[in-house]
Amino acid sequence: MQIVSLPYSVNTAVAFQAVSDLPAPVWLDSGRPLASGGRYDIISADPIQTLELQADSDEPFVQLDDLLCELSPQDMDAQLPFCGGAIGYAGYELGMQGNFLPYDRRPTDLPAGFFGLYSWALIVDHQLCASHLVFHPACTRVQVRDLVARLTAVRWQTEPREGAFRLLGPFEHEFTPQDYRARVARILDYIAAGDIYQANFTQRFGTGYEGDLFAAYLALRGRAAGPFSAYMDLPRGKLLSLSPERFIRADGNSLQTEPIKGTAARNSDAAEDARVAKALQASAKDRAENLMIVDLLRNDFGKLCRRGSVRVPQLFQLASFANVHHLVSTITGELSEEYSFADLLGACFPGGSITGAPKRRAMQIIGELESSPRGAYCGSVGYLSSCGRADTNIAIRTFTASDGRITCAAGGGIVADSDPAAEHEECLAKVRLLLETVEQFPG
Repeated sequence: MQIVSLPYSVNTAVAFQAVSDLPAPVWLDSGRPLASGGRYDIISADPIQTLELQADSDEPFVQLDDLLCELSPQDMDAQLPFCGGAIGYAGYELGMQGNFLPYDRRPTDLPAGFFGLYSWALIVDHQLCASHLVFHPACTRVQVRDLVARLTAVRWQTEPREGAFRLLGPFEHEFTPQDYRARVARILDYIAAGDIYQANFTQRFGTGYEGDLFAAYLALRGRAAGPFSAYMDLPRGKLLSLSPERFIRADGNSLQTEPIKGTAARNSDAAEDARVAKALQASAKDRAENLMIVDLLRNDFGKLCRRGSVRVPQLFQLASFANVHHLVSTITGELSEEYSFADLLGACFPGGSITGAPKRRAMQIIGELESSPRGAYCGSVGYLSSCGRADTNIAIRTFTASDGRITCAAGGGIVADSDPAAEHEECLAKVRLLLETVEQFPG
């Protein structure tokens, strides 16, 4: 492994633009300095191999493990999260097989999953204020020279190049307010009948666009950056994620997941905003909703973790973002030696915070009541490194774009005491800032 040190800067957007003309550029974005909680930015491009997955892919996470095995393992470095490996996304529908559900073959704007095998990365560590170009031995000398030249020439204090972007119309809502409320009421019937405790119900928003989606991403980042964000310019389209939620992080066999459940809209008045946050932390409904998902994820971890290693060190912590407050809990565990991180993804996918509990029945009800597939939304974006580390998000606050159309989605967890009208308003509160930012872009 070869490492080249570079000047430290939080202006990672200009570094991404320095390599954005290469095939399949990706930026796993900490959101710094606009968001807290994320430590690393990881930028790469020009994968040596790619894996495109469809909804009916057999054992998709085994295929991901096979892809990662194409790079030789590297020793773990305490300061480097990524030393070459797989970067990409797995869409929600890839979780059907693992939950014994029929394939969803309805088309989505992007493939059900995509991963590139990347042999280098720019790692920006915002905790140690350090930047490094990291090259796996699979990199060629020509590639190393080109990338060092590109990234040592970056003018770190300049602003990113601005591109033109505009929507061709306002975002269309998939459901009318009445239809959304009626479907929530149907979920409440299932809960009353004892089918489920909770289901996460979502809807999609879409419209046409033209121009530079990276410019739109920077505008979104400026108003709603999340610690687990990402921008990916892939062969079949683009993915723009402003996610605040981690799915699973691995440091060797040590695992951590941080589900979000419980939401309250922010208020422009500081005193009222503080009152709203305090009320969220005290809300019996939101705490119960969060606890259901904690129990589900404890069970998911327990499938592959060492007996007795699964713990819940934090419950109901307040996390505040530009548009909403959330409750976040933390679950940890130790992966058994005979399993890989890809095995764990297969066992836990999709994340319980965006399905409900019990997971399989909640997913059946979601399939019945949602009128289109989720695609990358509610899947997961992240990396699996050849050094044994991995980190993934829950792909909420996420746009996908392909063939001149851009879509995103939002929703919420429905429990026994949910009010359909309030659930509809929560859905819109989560997505309002994102839609307004893109609709008001100065194109």
